Amino acid sequence: MRKGVKAAVIGGVFAAMIGGAGYGTYNFMSALNGSTVTGSGPAPARTGPPSRDEVKETSAKFFAAWERDQPAEAASYTNFPDAAEQLLTAYGHDAHITGVRITPGTAAGATVPFSVKATVSYDGKSKPLAYAGRLTVVRGVSTHQPLVDWQPSVVHPDLVKGDTLVTAESASPPIEAVDRNDVVLTKDKYPSLGPILDELRAKYGDKAGGEPAVELSIRHEDSGAAETPLVTLAKGRPGKLRTTLSASAQAAAEQAVQRYGESSVVAVKPSTGEVLAVANHRADGFNAAFLGRLAPGSTMKIISAATLIDNGLTTAAGPAPCPNEAVWQSQTFHNLKNMPPNEQATLADSFARSCNTAFVKYADDVQVDSLTREAEERFGLGRDNWKVGIPSFDGSVPASGGPDTAANLIGQGQVQMSPLNMASVTATAMTGAFRQPVIVSSTLDGRPLAQARGLPAGTVAQLRQMMYRTATSGTAAPAMSGLGGSIGAKTGSAEVDGQDRSNSWFTGYRNDMAAAAVTQEGGHGGDAAGPIVASVLRTAG
Repeated sequence: MRKGVKAAVIGGVFAAMIGGAGYGTYNFMSALNGSTVTGSGPAPARTGPPSRDEVKETSAKFFAAWERDQPAEAASYTNFPDAAEQLLTAYGHDAHITGVRITPGTAAGATVPFSVKATVSYDGKSKPLAYAGRLTVVRGVSTHQPLVDWQPSVVHPDLVKGDTLVTAESASPPIEAVDRNDVVLTKDKYPSLGPILDELRAKYGDKAGGEPAVELSIRHEDSGAAETPLVTLAKGRPGKLRTTLSASAQAAAEQAVQRYGESSVVAVKPSTGEVLAVANHRADGFNAAFLGRLAPGSTMKIISAATLIDNGLTTAAGPAPCPNEAVWQSQTFHNLKNMPPNEQATLADSFARSCNTAFVKYADDVQVDSLTREAEERFGLGRDNWKVGIPSFDGSVPASGGPDTAANLIGQGQVQMSPLNMASVTATAMTGAFRQPVIVSSTLDGRPLAQARGLPAGTVAQLRQMMYRTATSGTAAPAMSGLGGSIGAKTGSAEVDGQDRSNSWFTGYRNDMAAAAVTQEGGHGGDAAGPIVASVLRTAG
């Protein structure tokens, strides 16, 4: 927490709105002696969208009260006044924002764009604040009055539920993050690193030797989340923080994900576990590369193949027939469209073609927890004990029975992974050793790293053989075309309920670099995620 600041946090509570009843007046004329009675009833409640005049009048009243720093009055023009008053109070009190001037733009229906100019002041230091916003006027459910539809983003476009604004000495001193070769890493040059640099500052700012800045920042509801700076009133002094990243790999990753929406990629150094690149291209700004929880599709077959080999059920050259369909506990599994059956297929054949039914057929032979134990004990997954340096998800391979025993083997069912997890899986398959990924050396803070026993040499040799074949003549060959050196890959496509297209997954290695990517609704593994991974692997020495 910042020093000396009591933050007002945006509540998610739906406040009850009690509208005063409006009554029409009745005028009576005597009904006696043949006279008549006339009158008028209550005015009918308005329904439907607010009119243009209502939109203009309501937004003007809201803006005027906001400008006057009257949070209770401004909140009264919204449909959730309690939450609105909390944040608007913090705006003036905790964020120390004054001199607010709001200029409305031309409304588009019930939505009003506007610009804000103000001043942020703290401890004798001031800076101008300017940004654009928008609000929408709706009709109140119970009052039938026009009201501002309350969202935290009405106050500032970067705010979401649970956020508040504060101006004070920063909780952590600023950092100058550098890559493994001392190249400075900034969010201006590497946009994906913005939230990651914020997390690194929150975790290591006090260890990097800098001095705190004075900033207007967004404080998030999660007390462990890094604050997001908006305006710096006094810069402080940044401390130098060395990361494991490679500027060249990071630049390639940034450029690669920009070609496909909702994409994330991670590259690691298999010989050390060091993260070389992490990039996201997402509308929500979420670090899905480290924190995503998605079914990995057929990239999971790396772990599944290792499970079959390590449990003595088959080998790369052993049987893994590929029929058109396979049934397990009343659920029917199919292969990709137009894949011809091959009843004589080996495991290497079925792996390279990404045959689902070959793996489903082995659901009869594995134990319910065989895949779970392989993932945890040999690949270091699913134990919630990775200490990468910033928050990450460690993968999940639950011992789920029923149809999910089969579905998990092909990366569906209850299995969840992130690109970071799959890049680590590929690194383990390539080297035989599990080395927990890190983005900052553990020597900086002495944090213990996760351990796992890794894979037998014979299993590694077979996995590398199968991944090489997949990269050169299997489903990964088009994406990996032109890449020399020691290579291997695996494609994946994961079907998700409610999506028209499957999620595209791809993981591969080249020399001492392993990378994995996902593109949500990107189609087959080689369609979107494949080119992303290949672009990053081209930077491998």
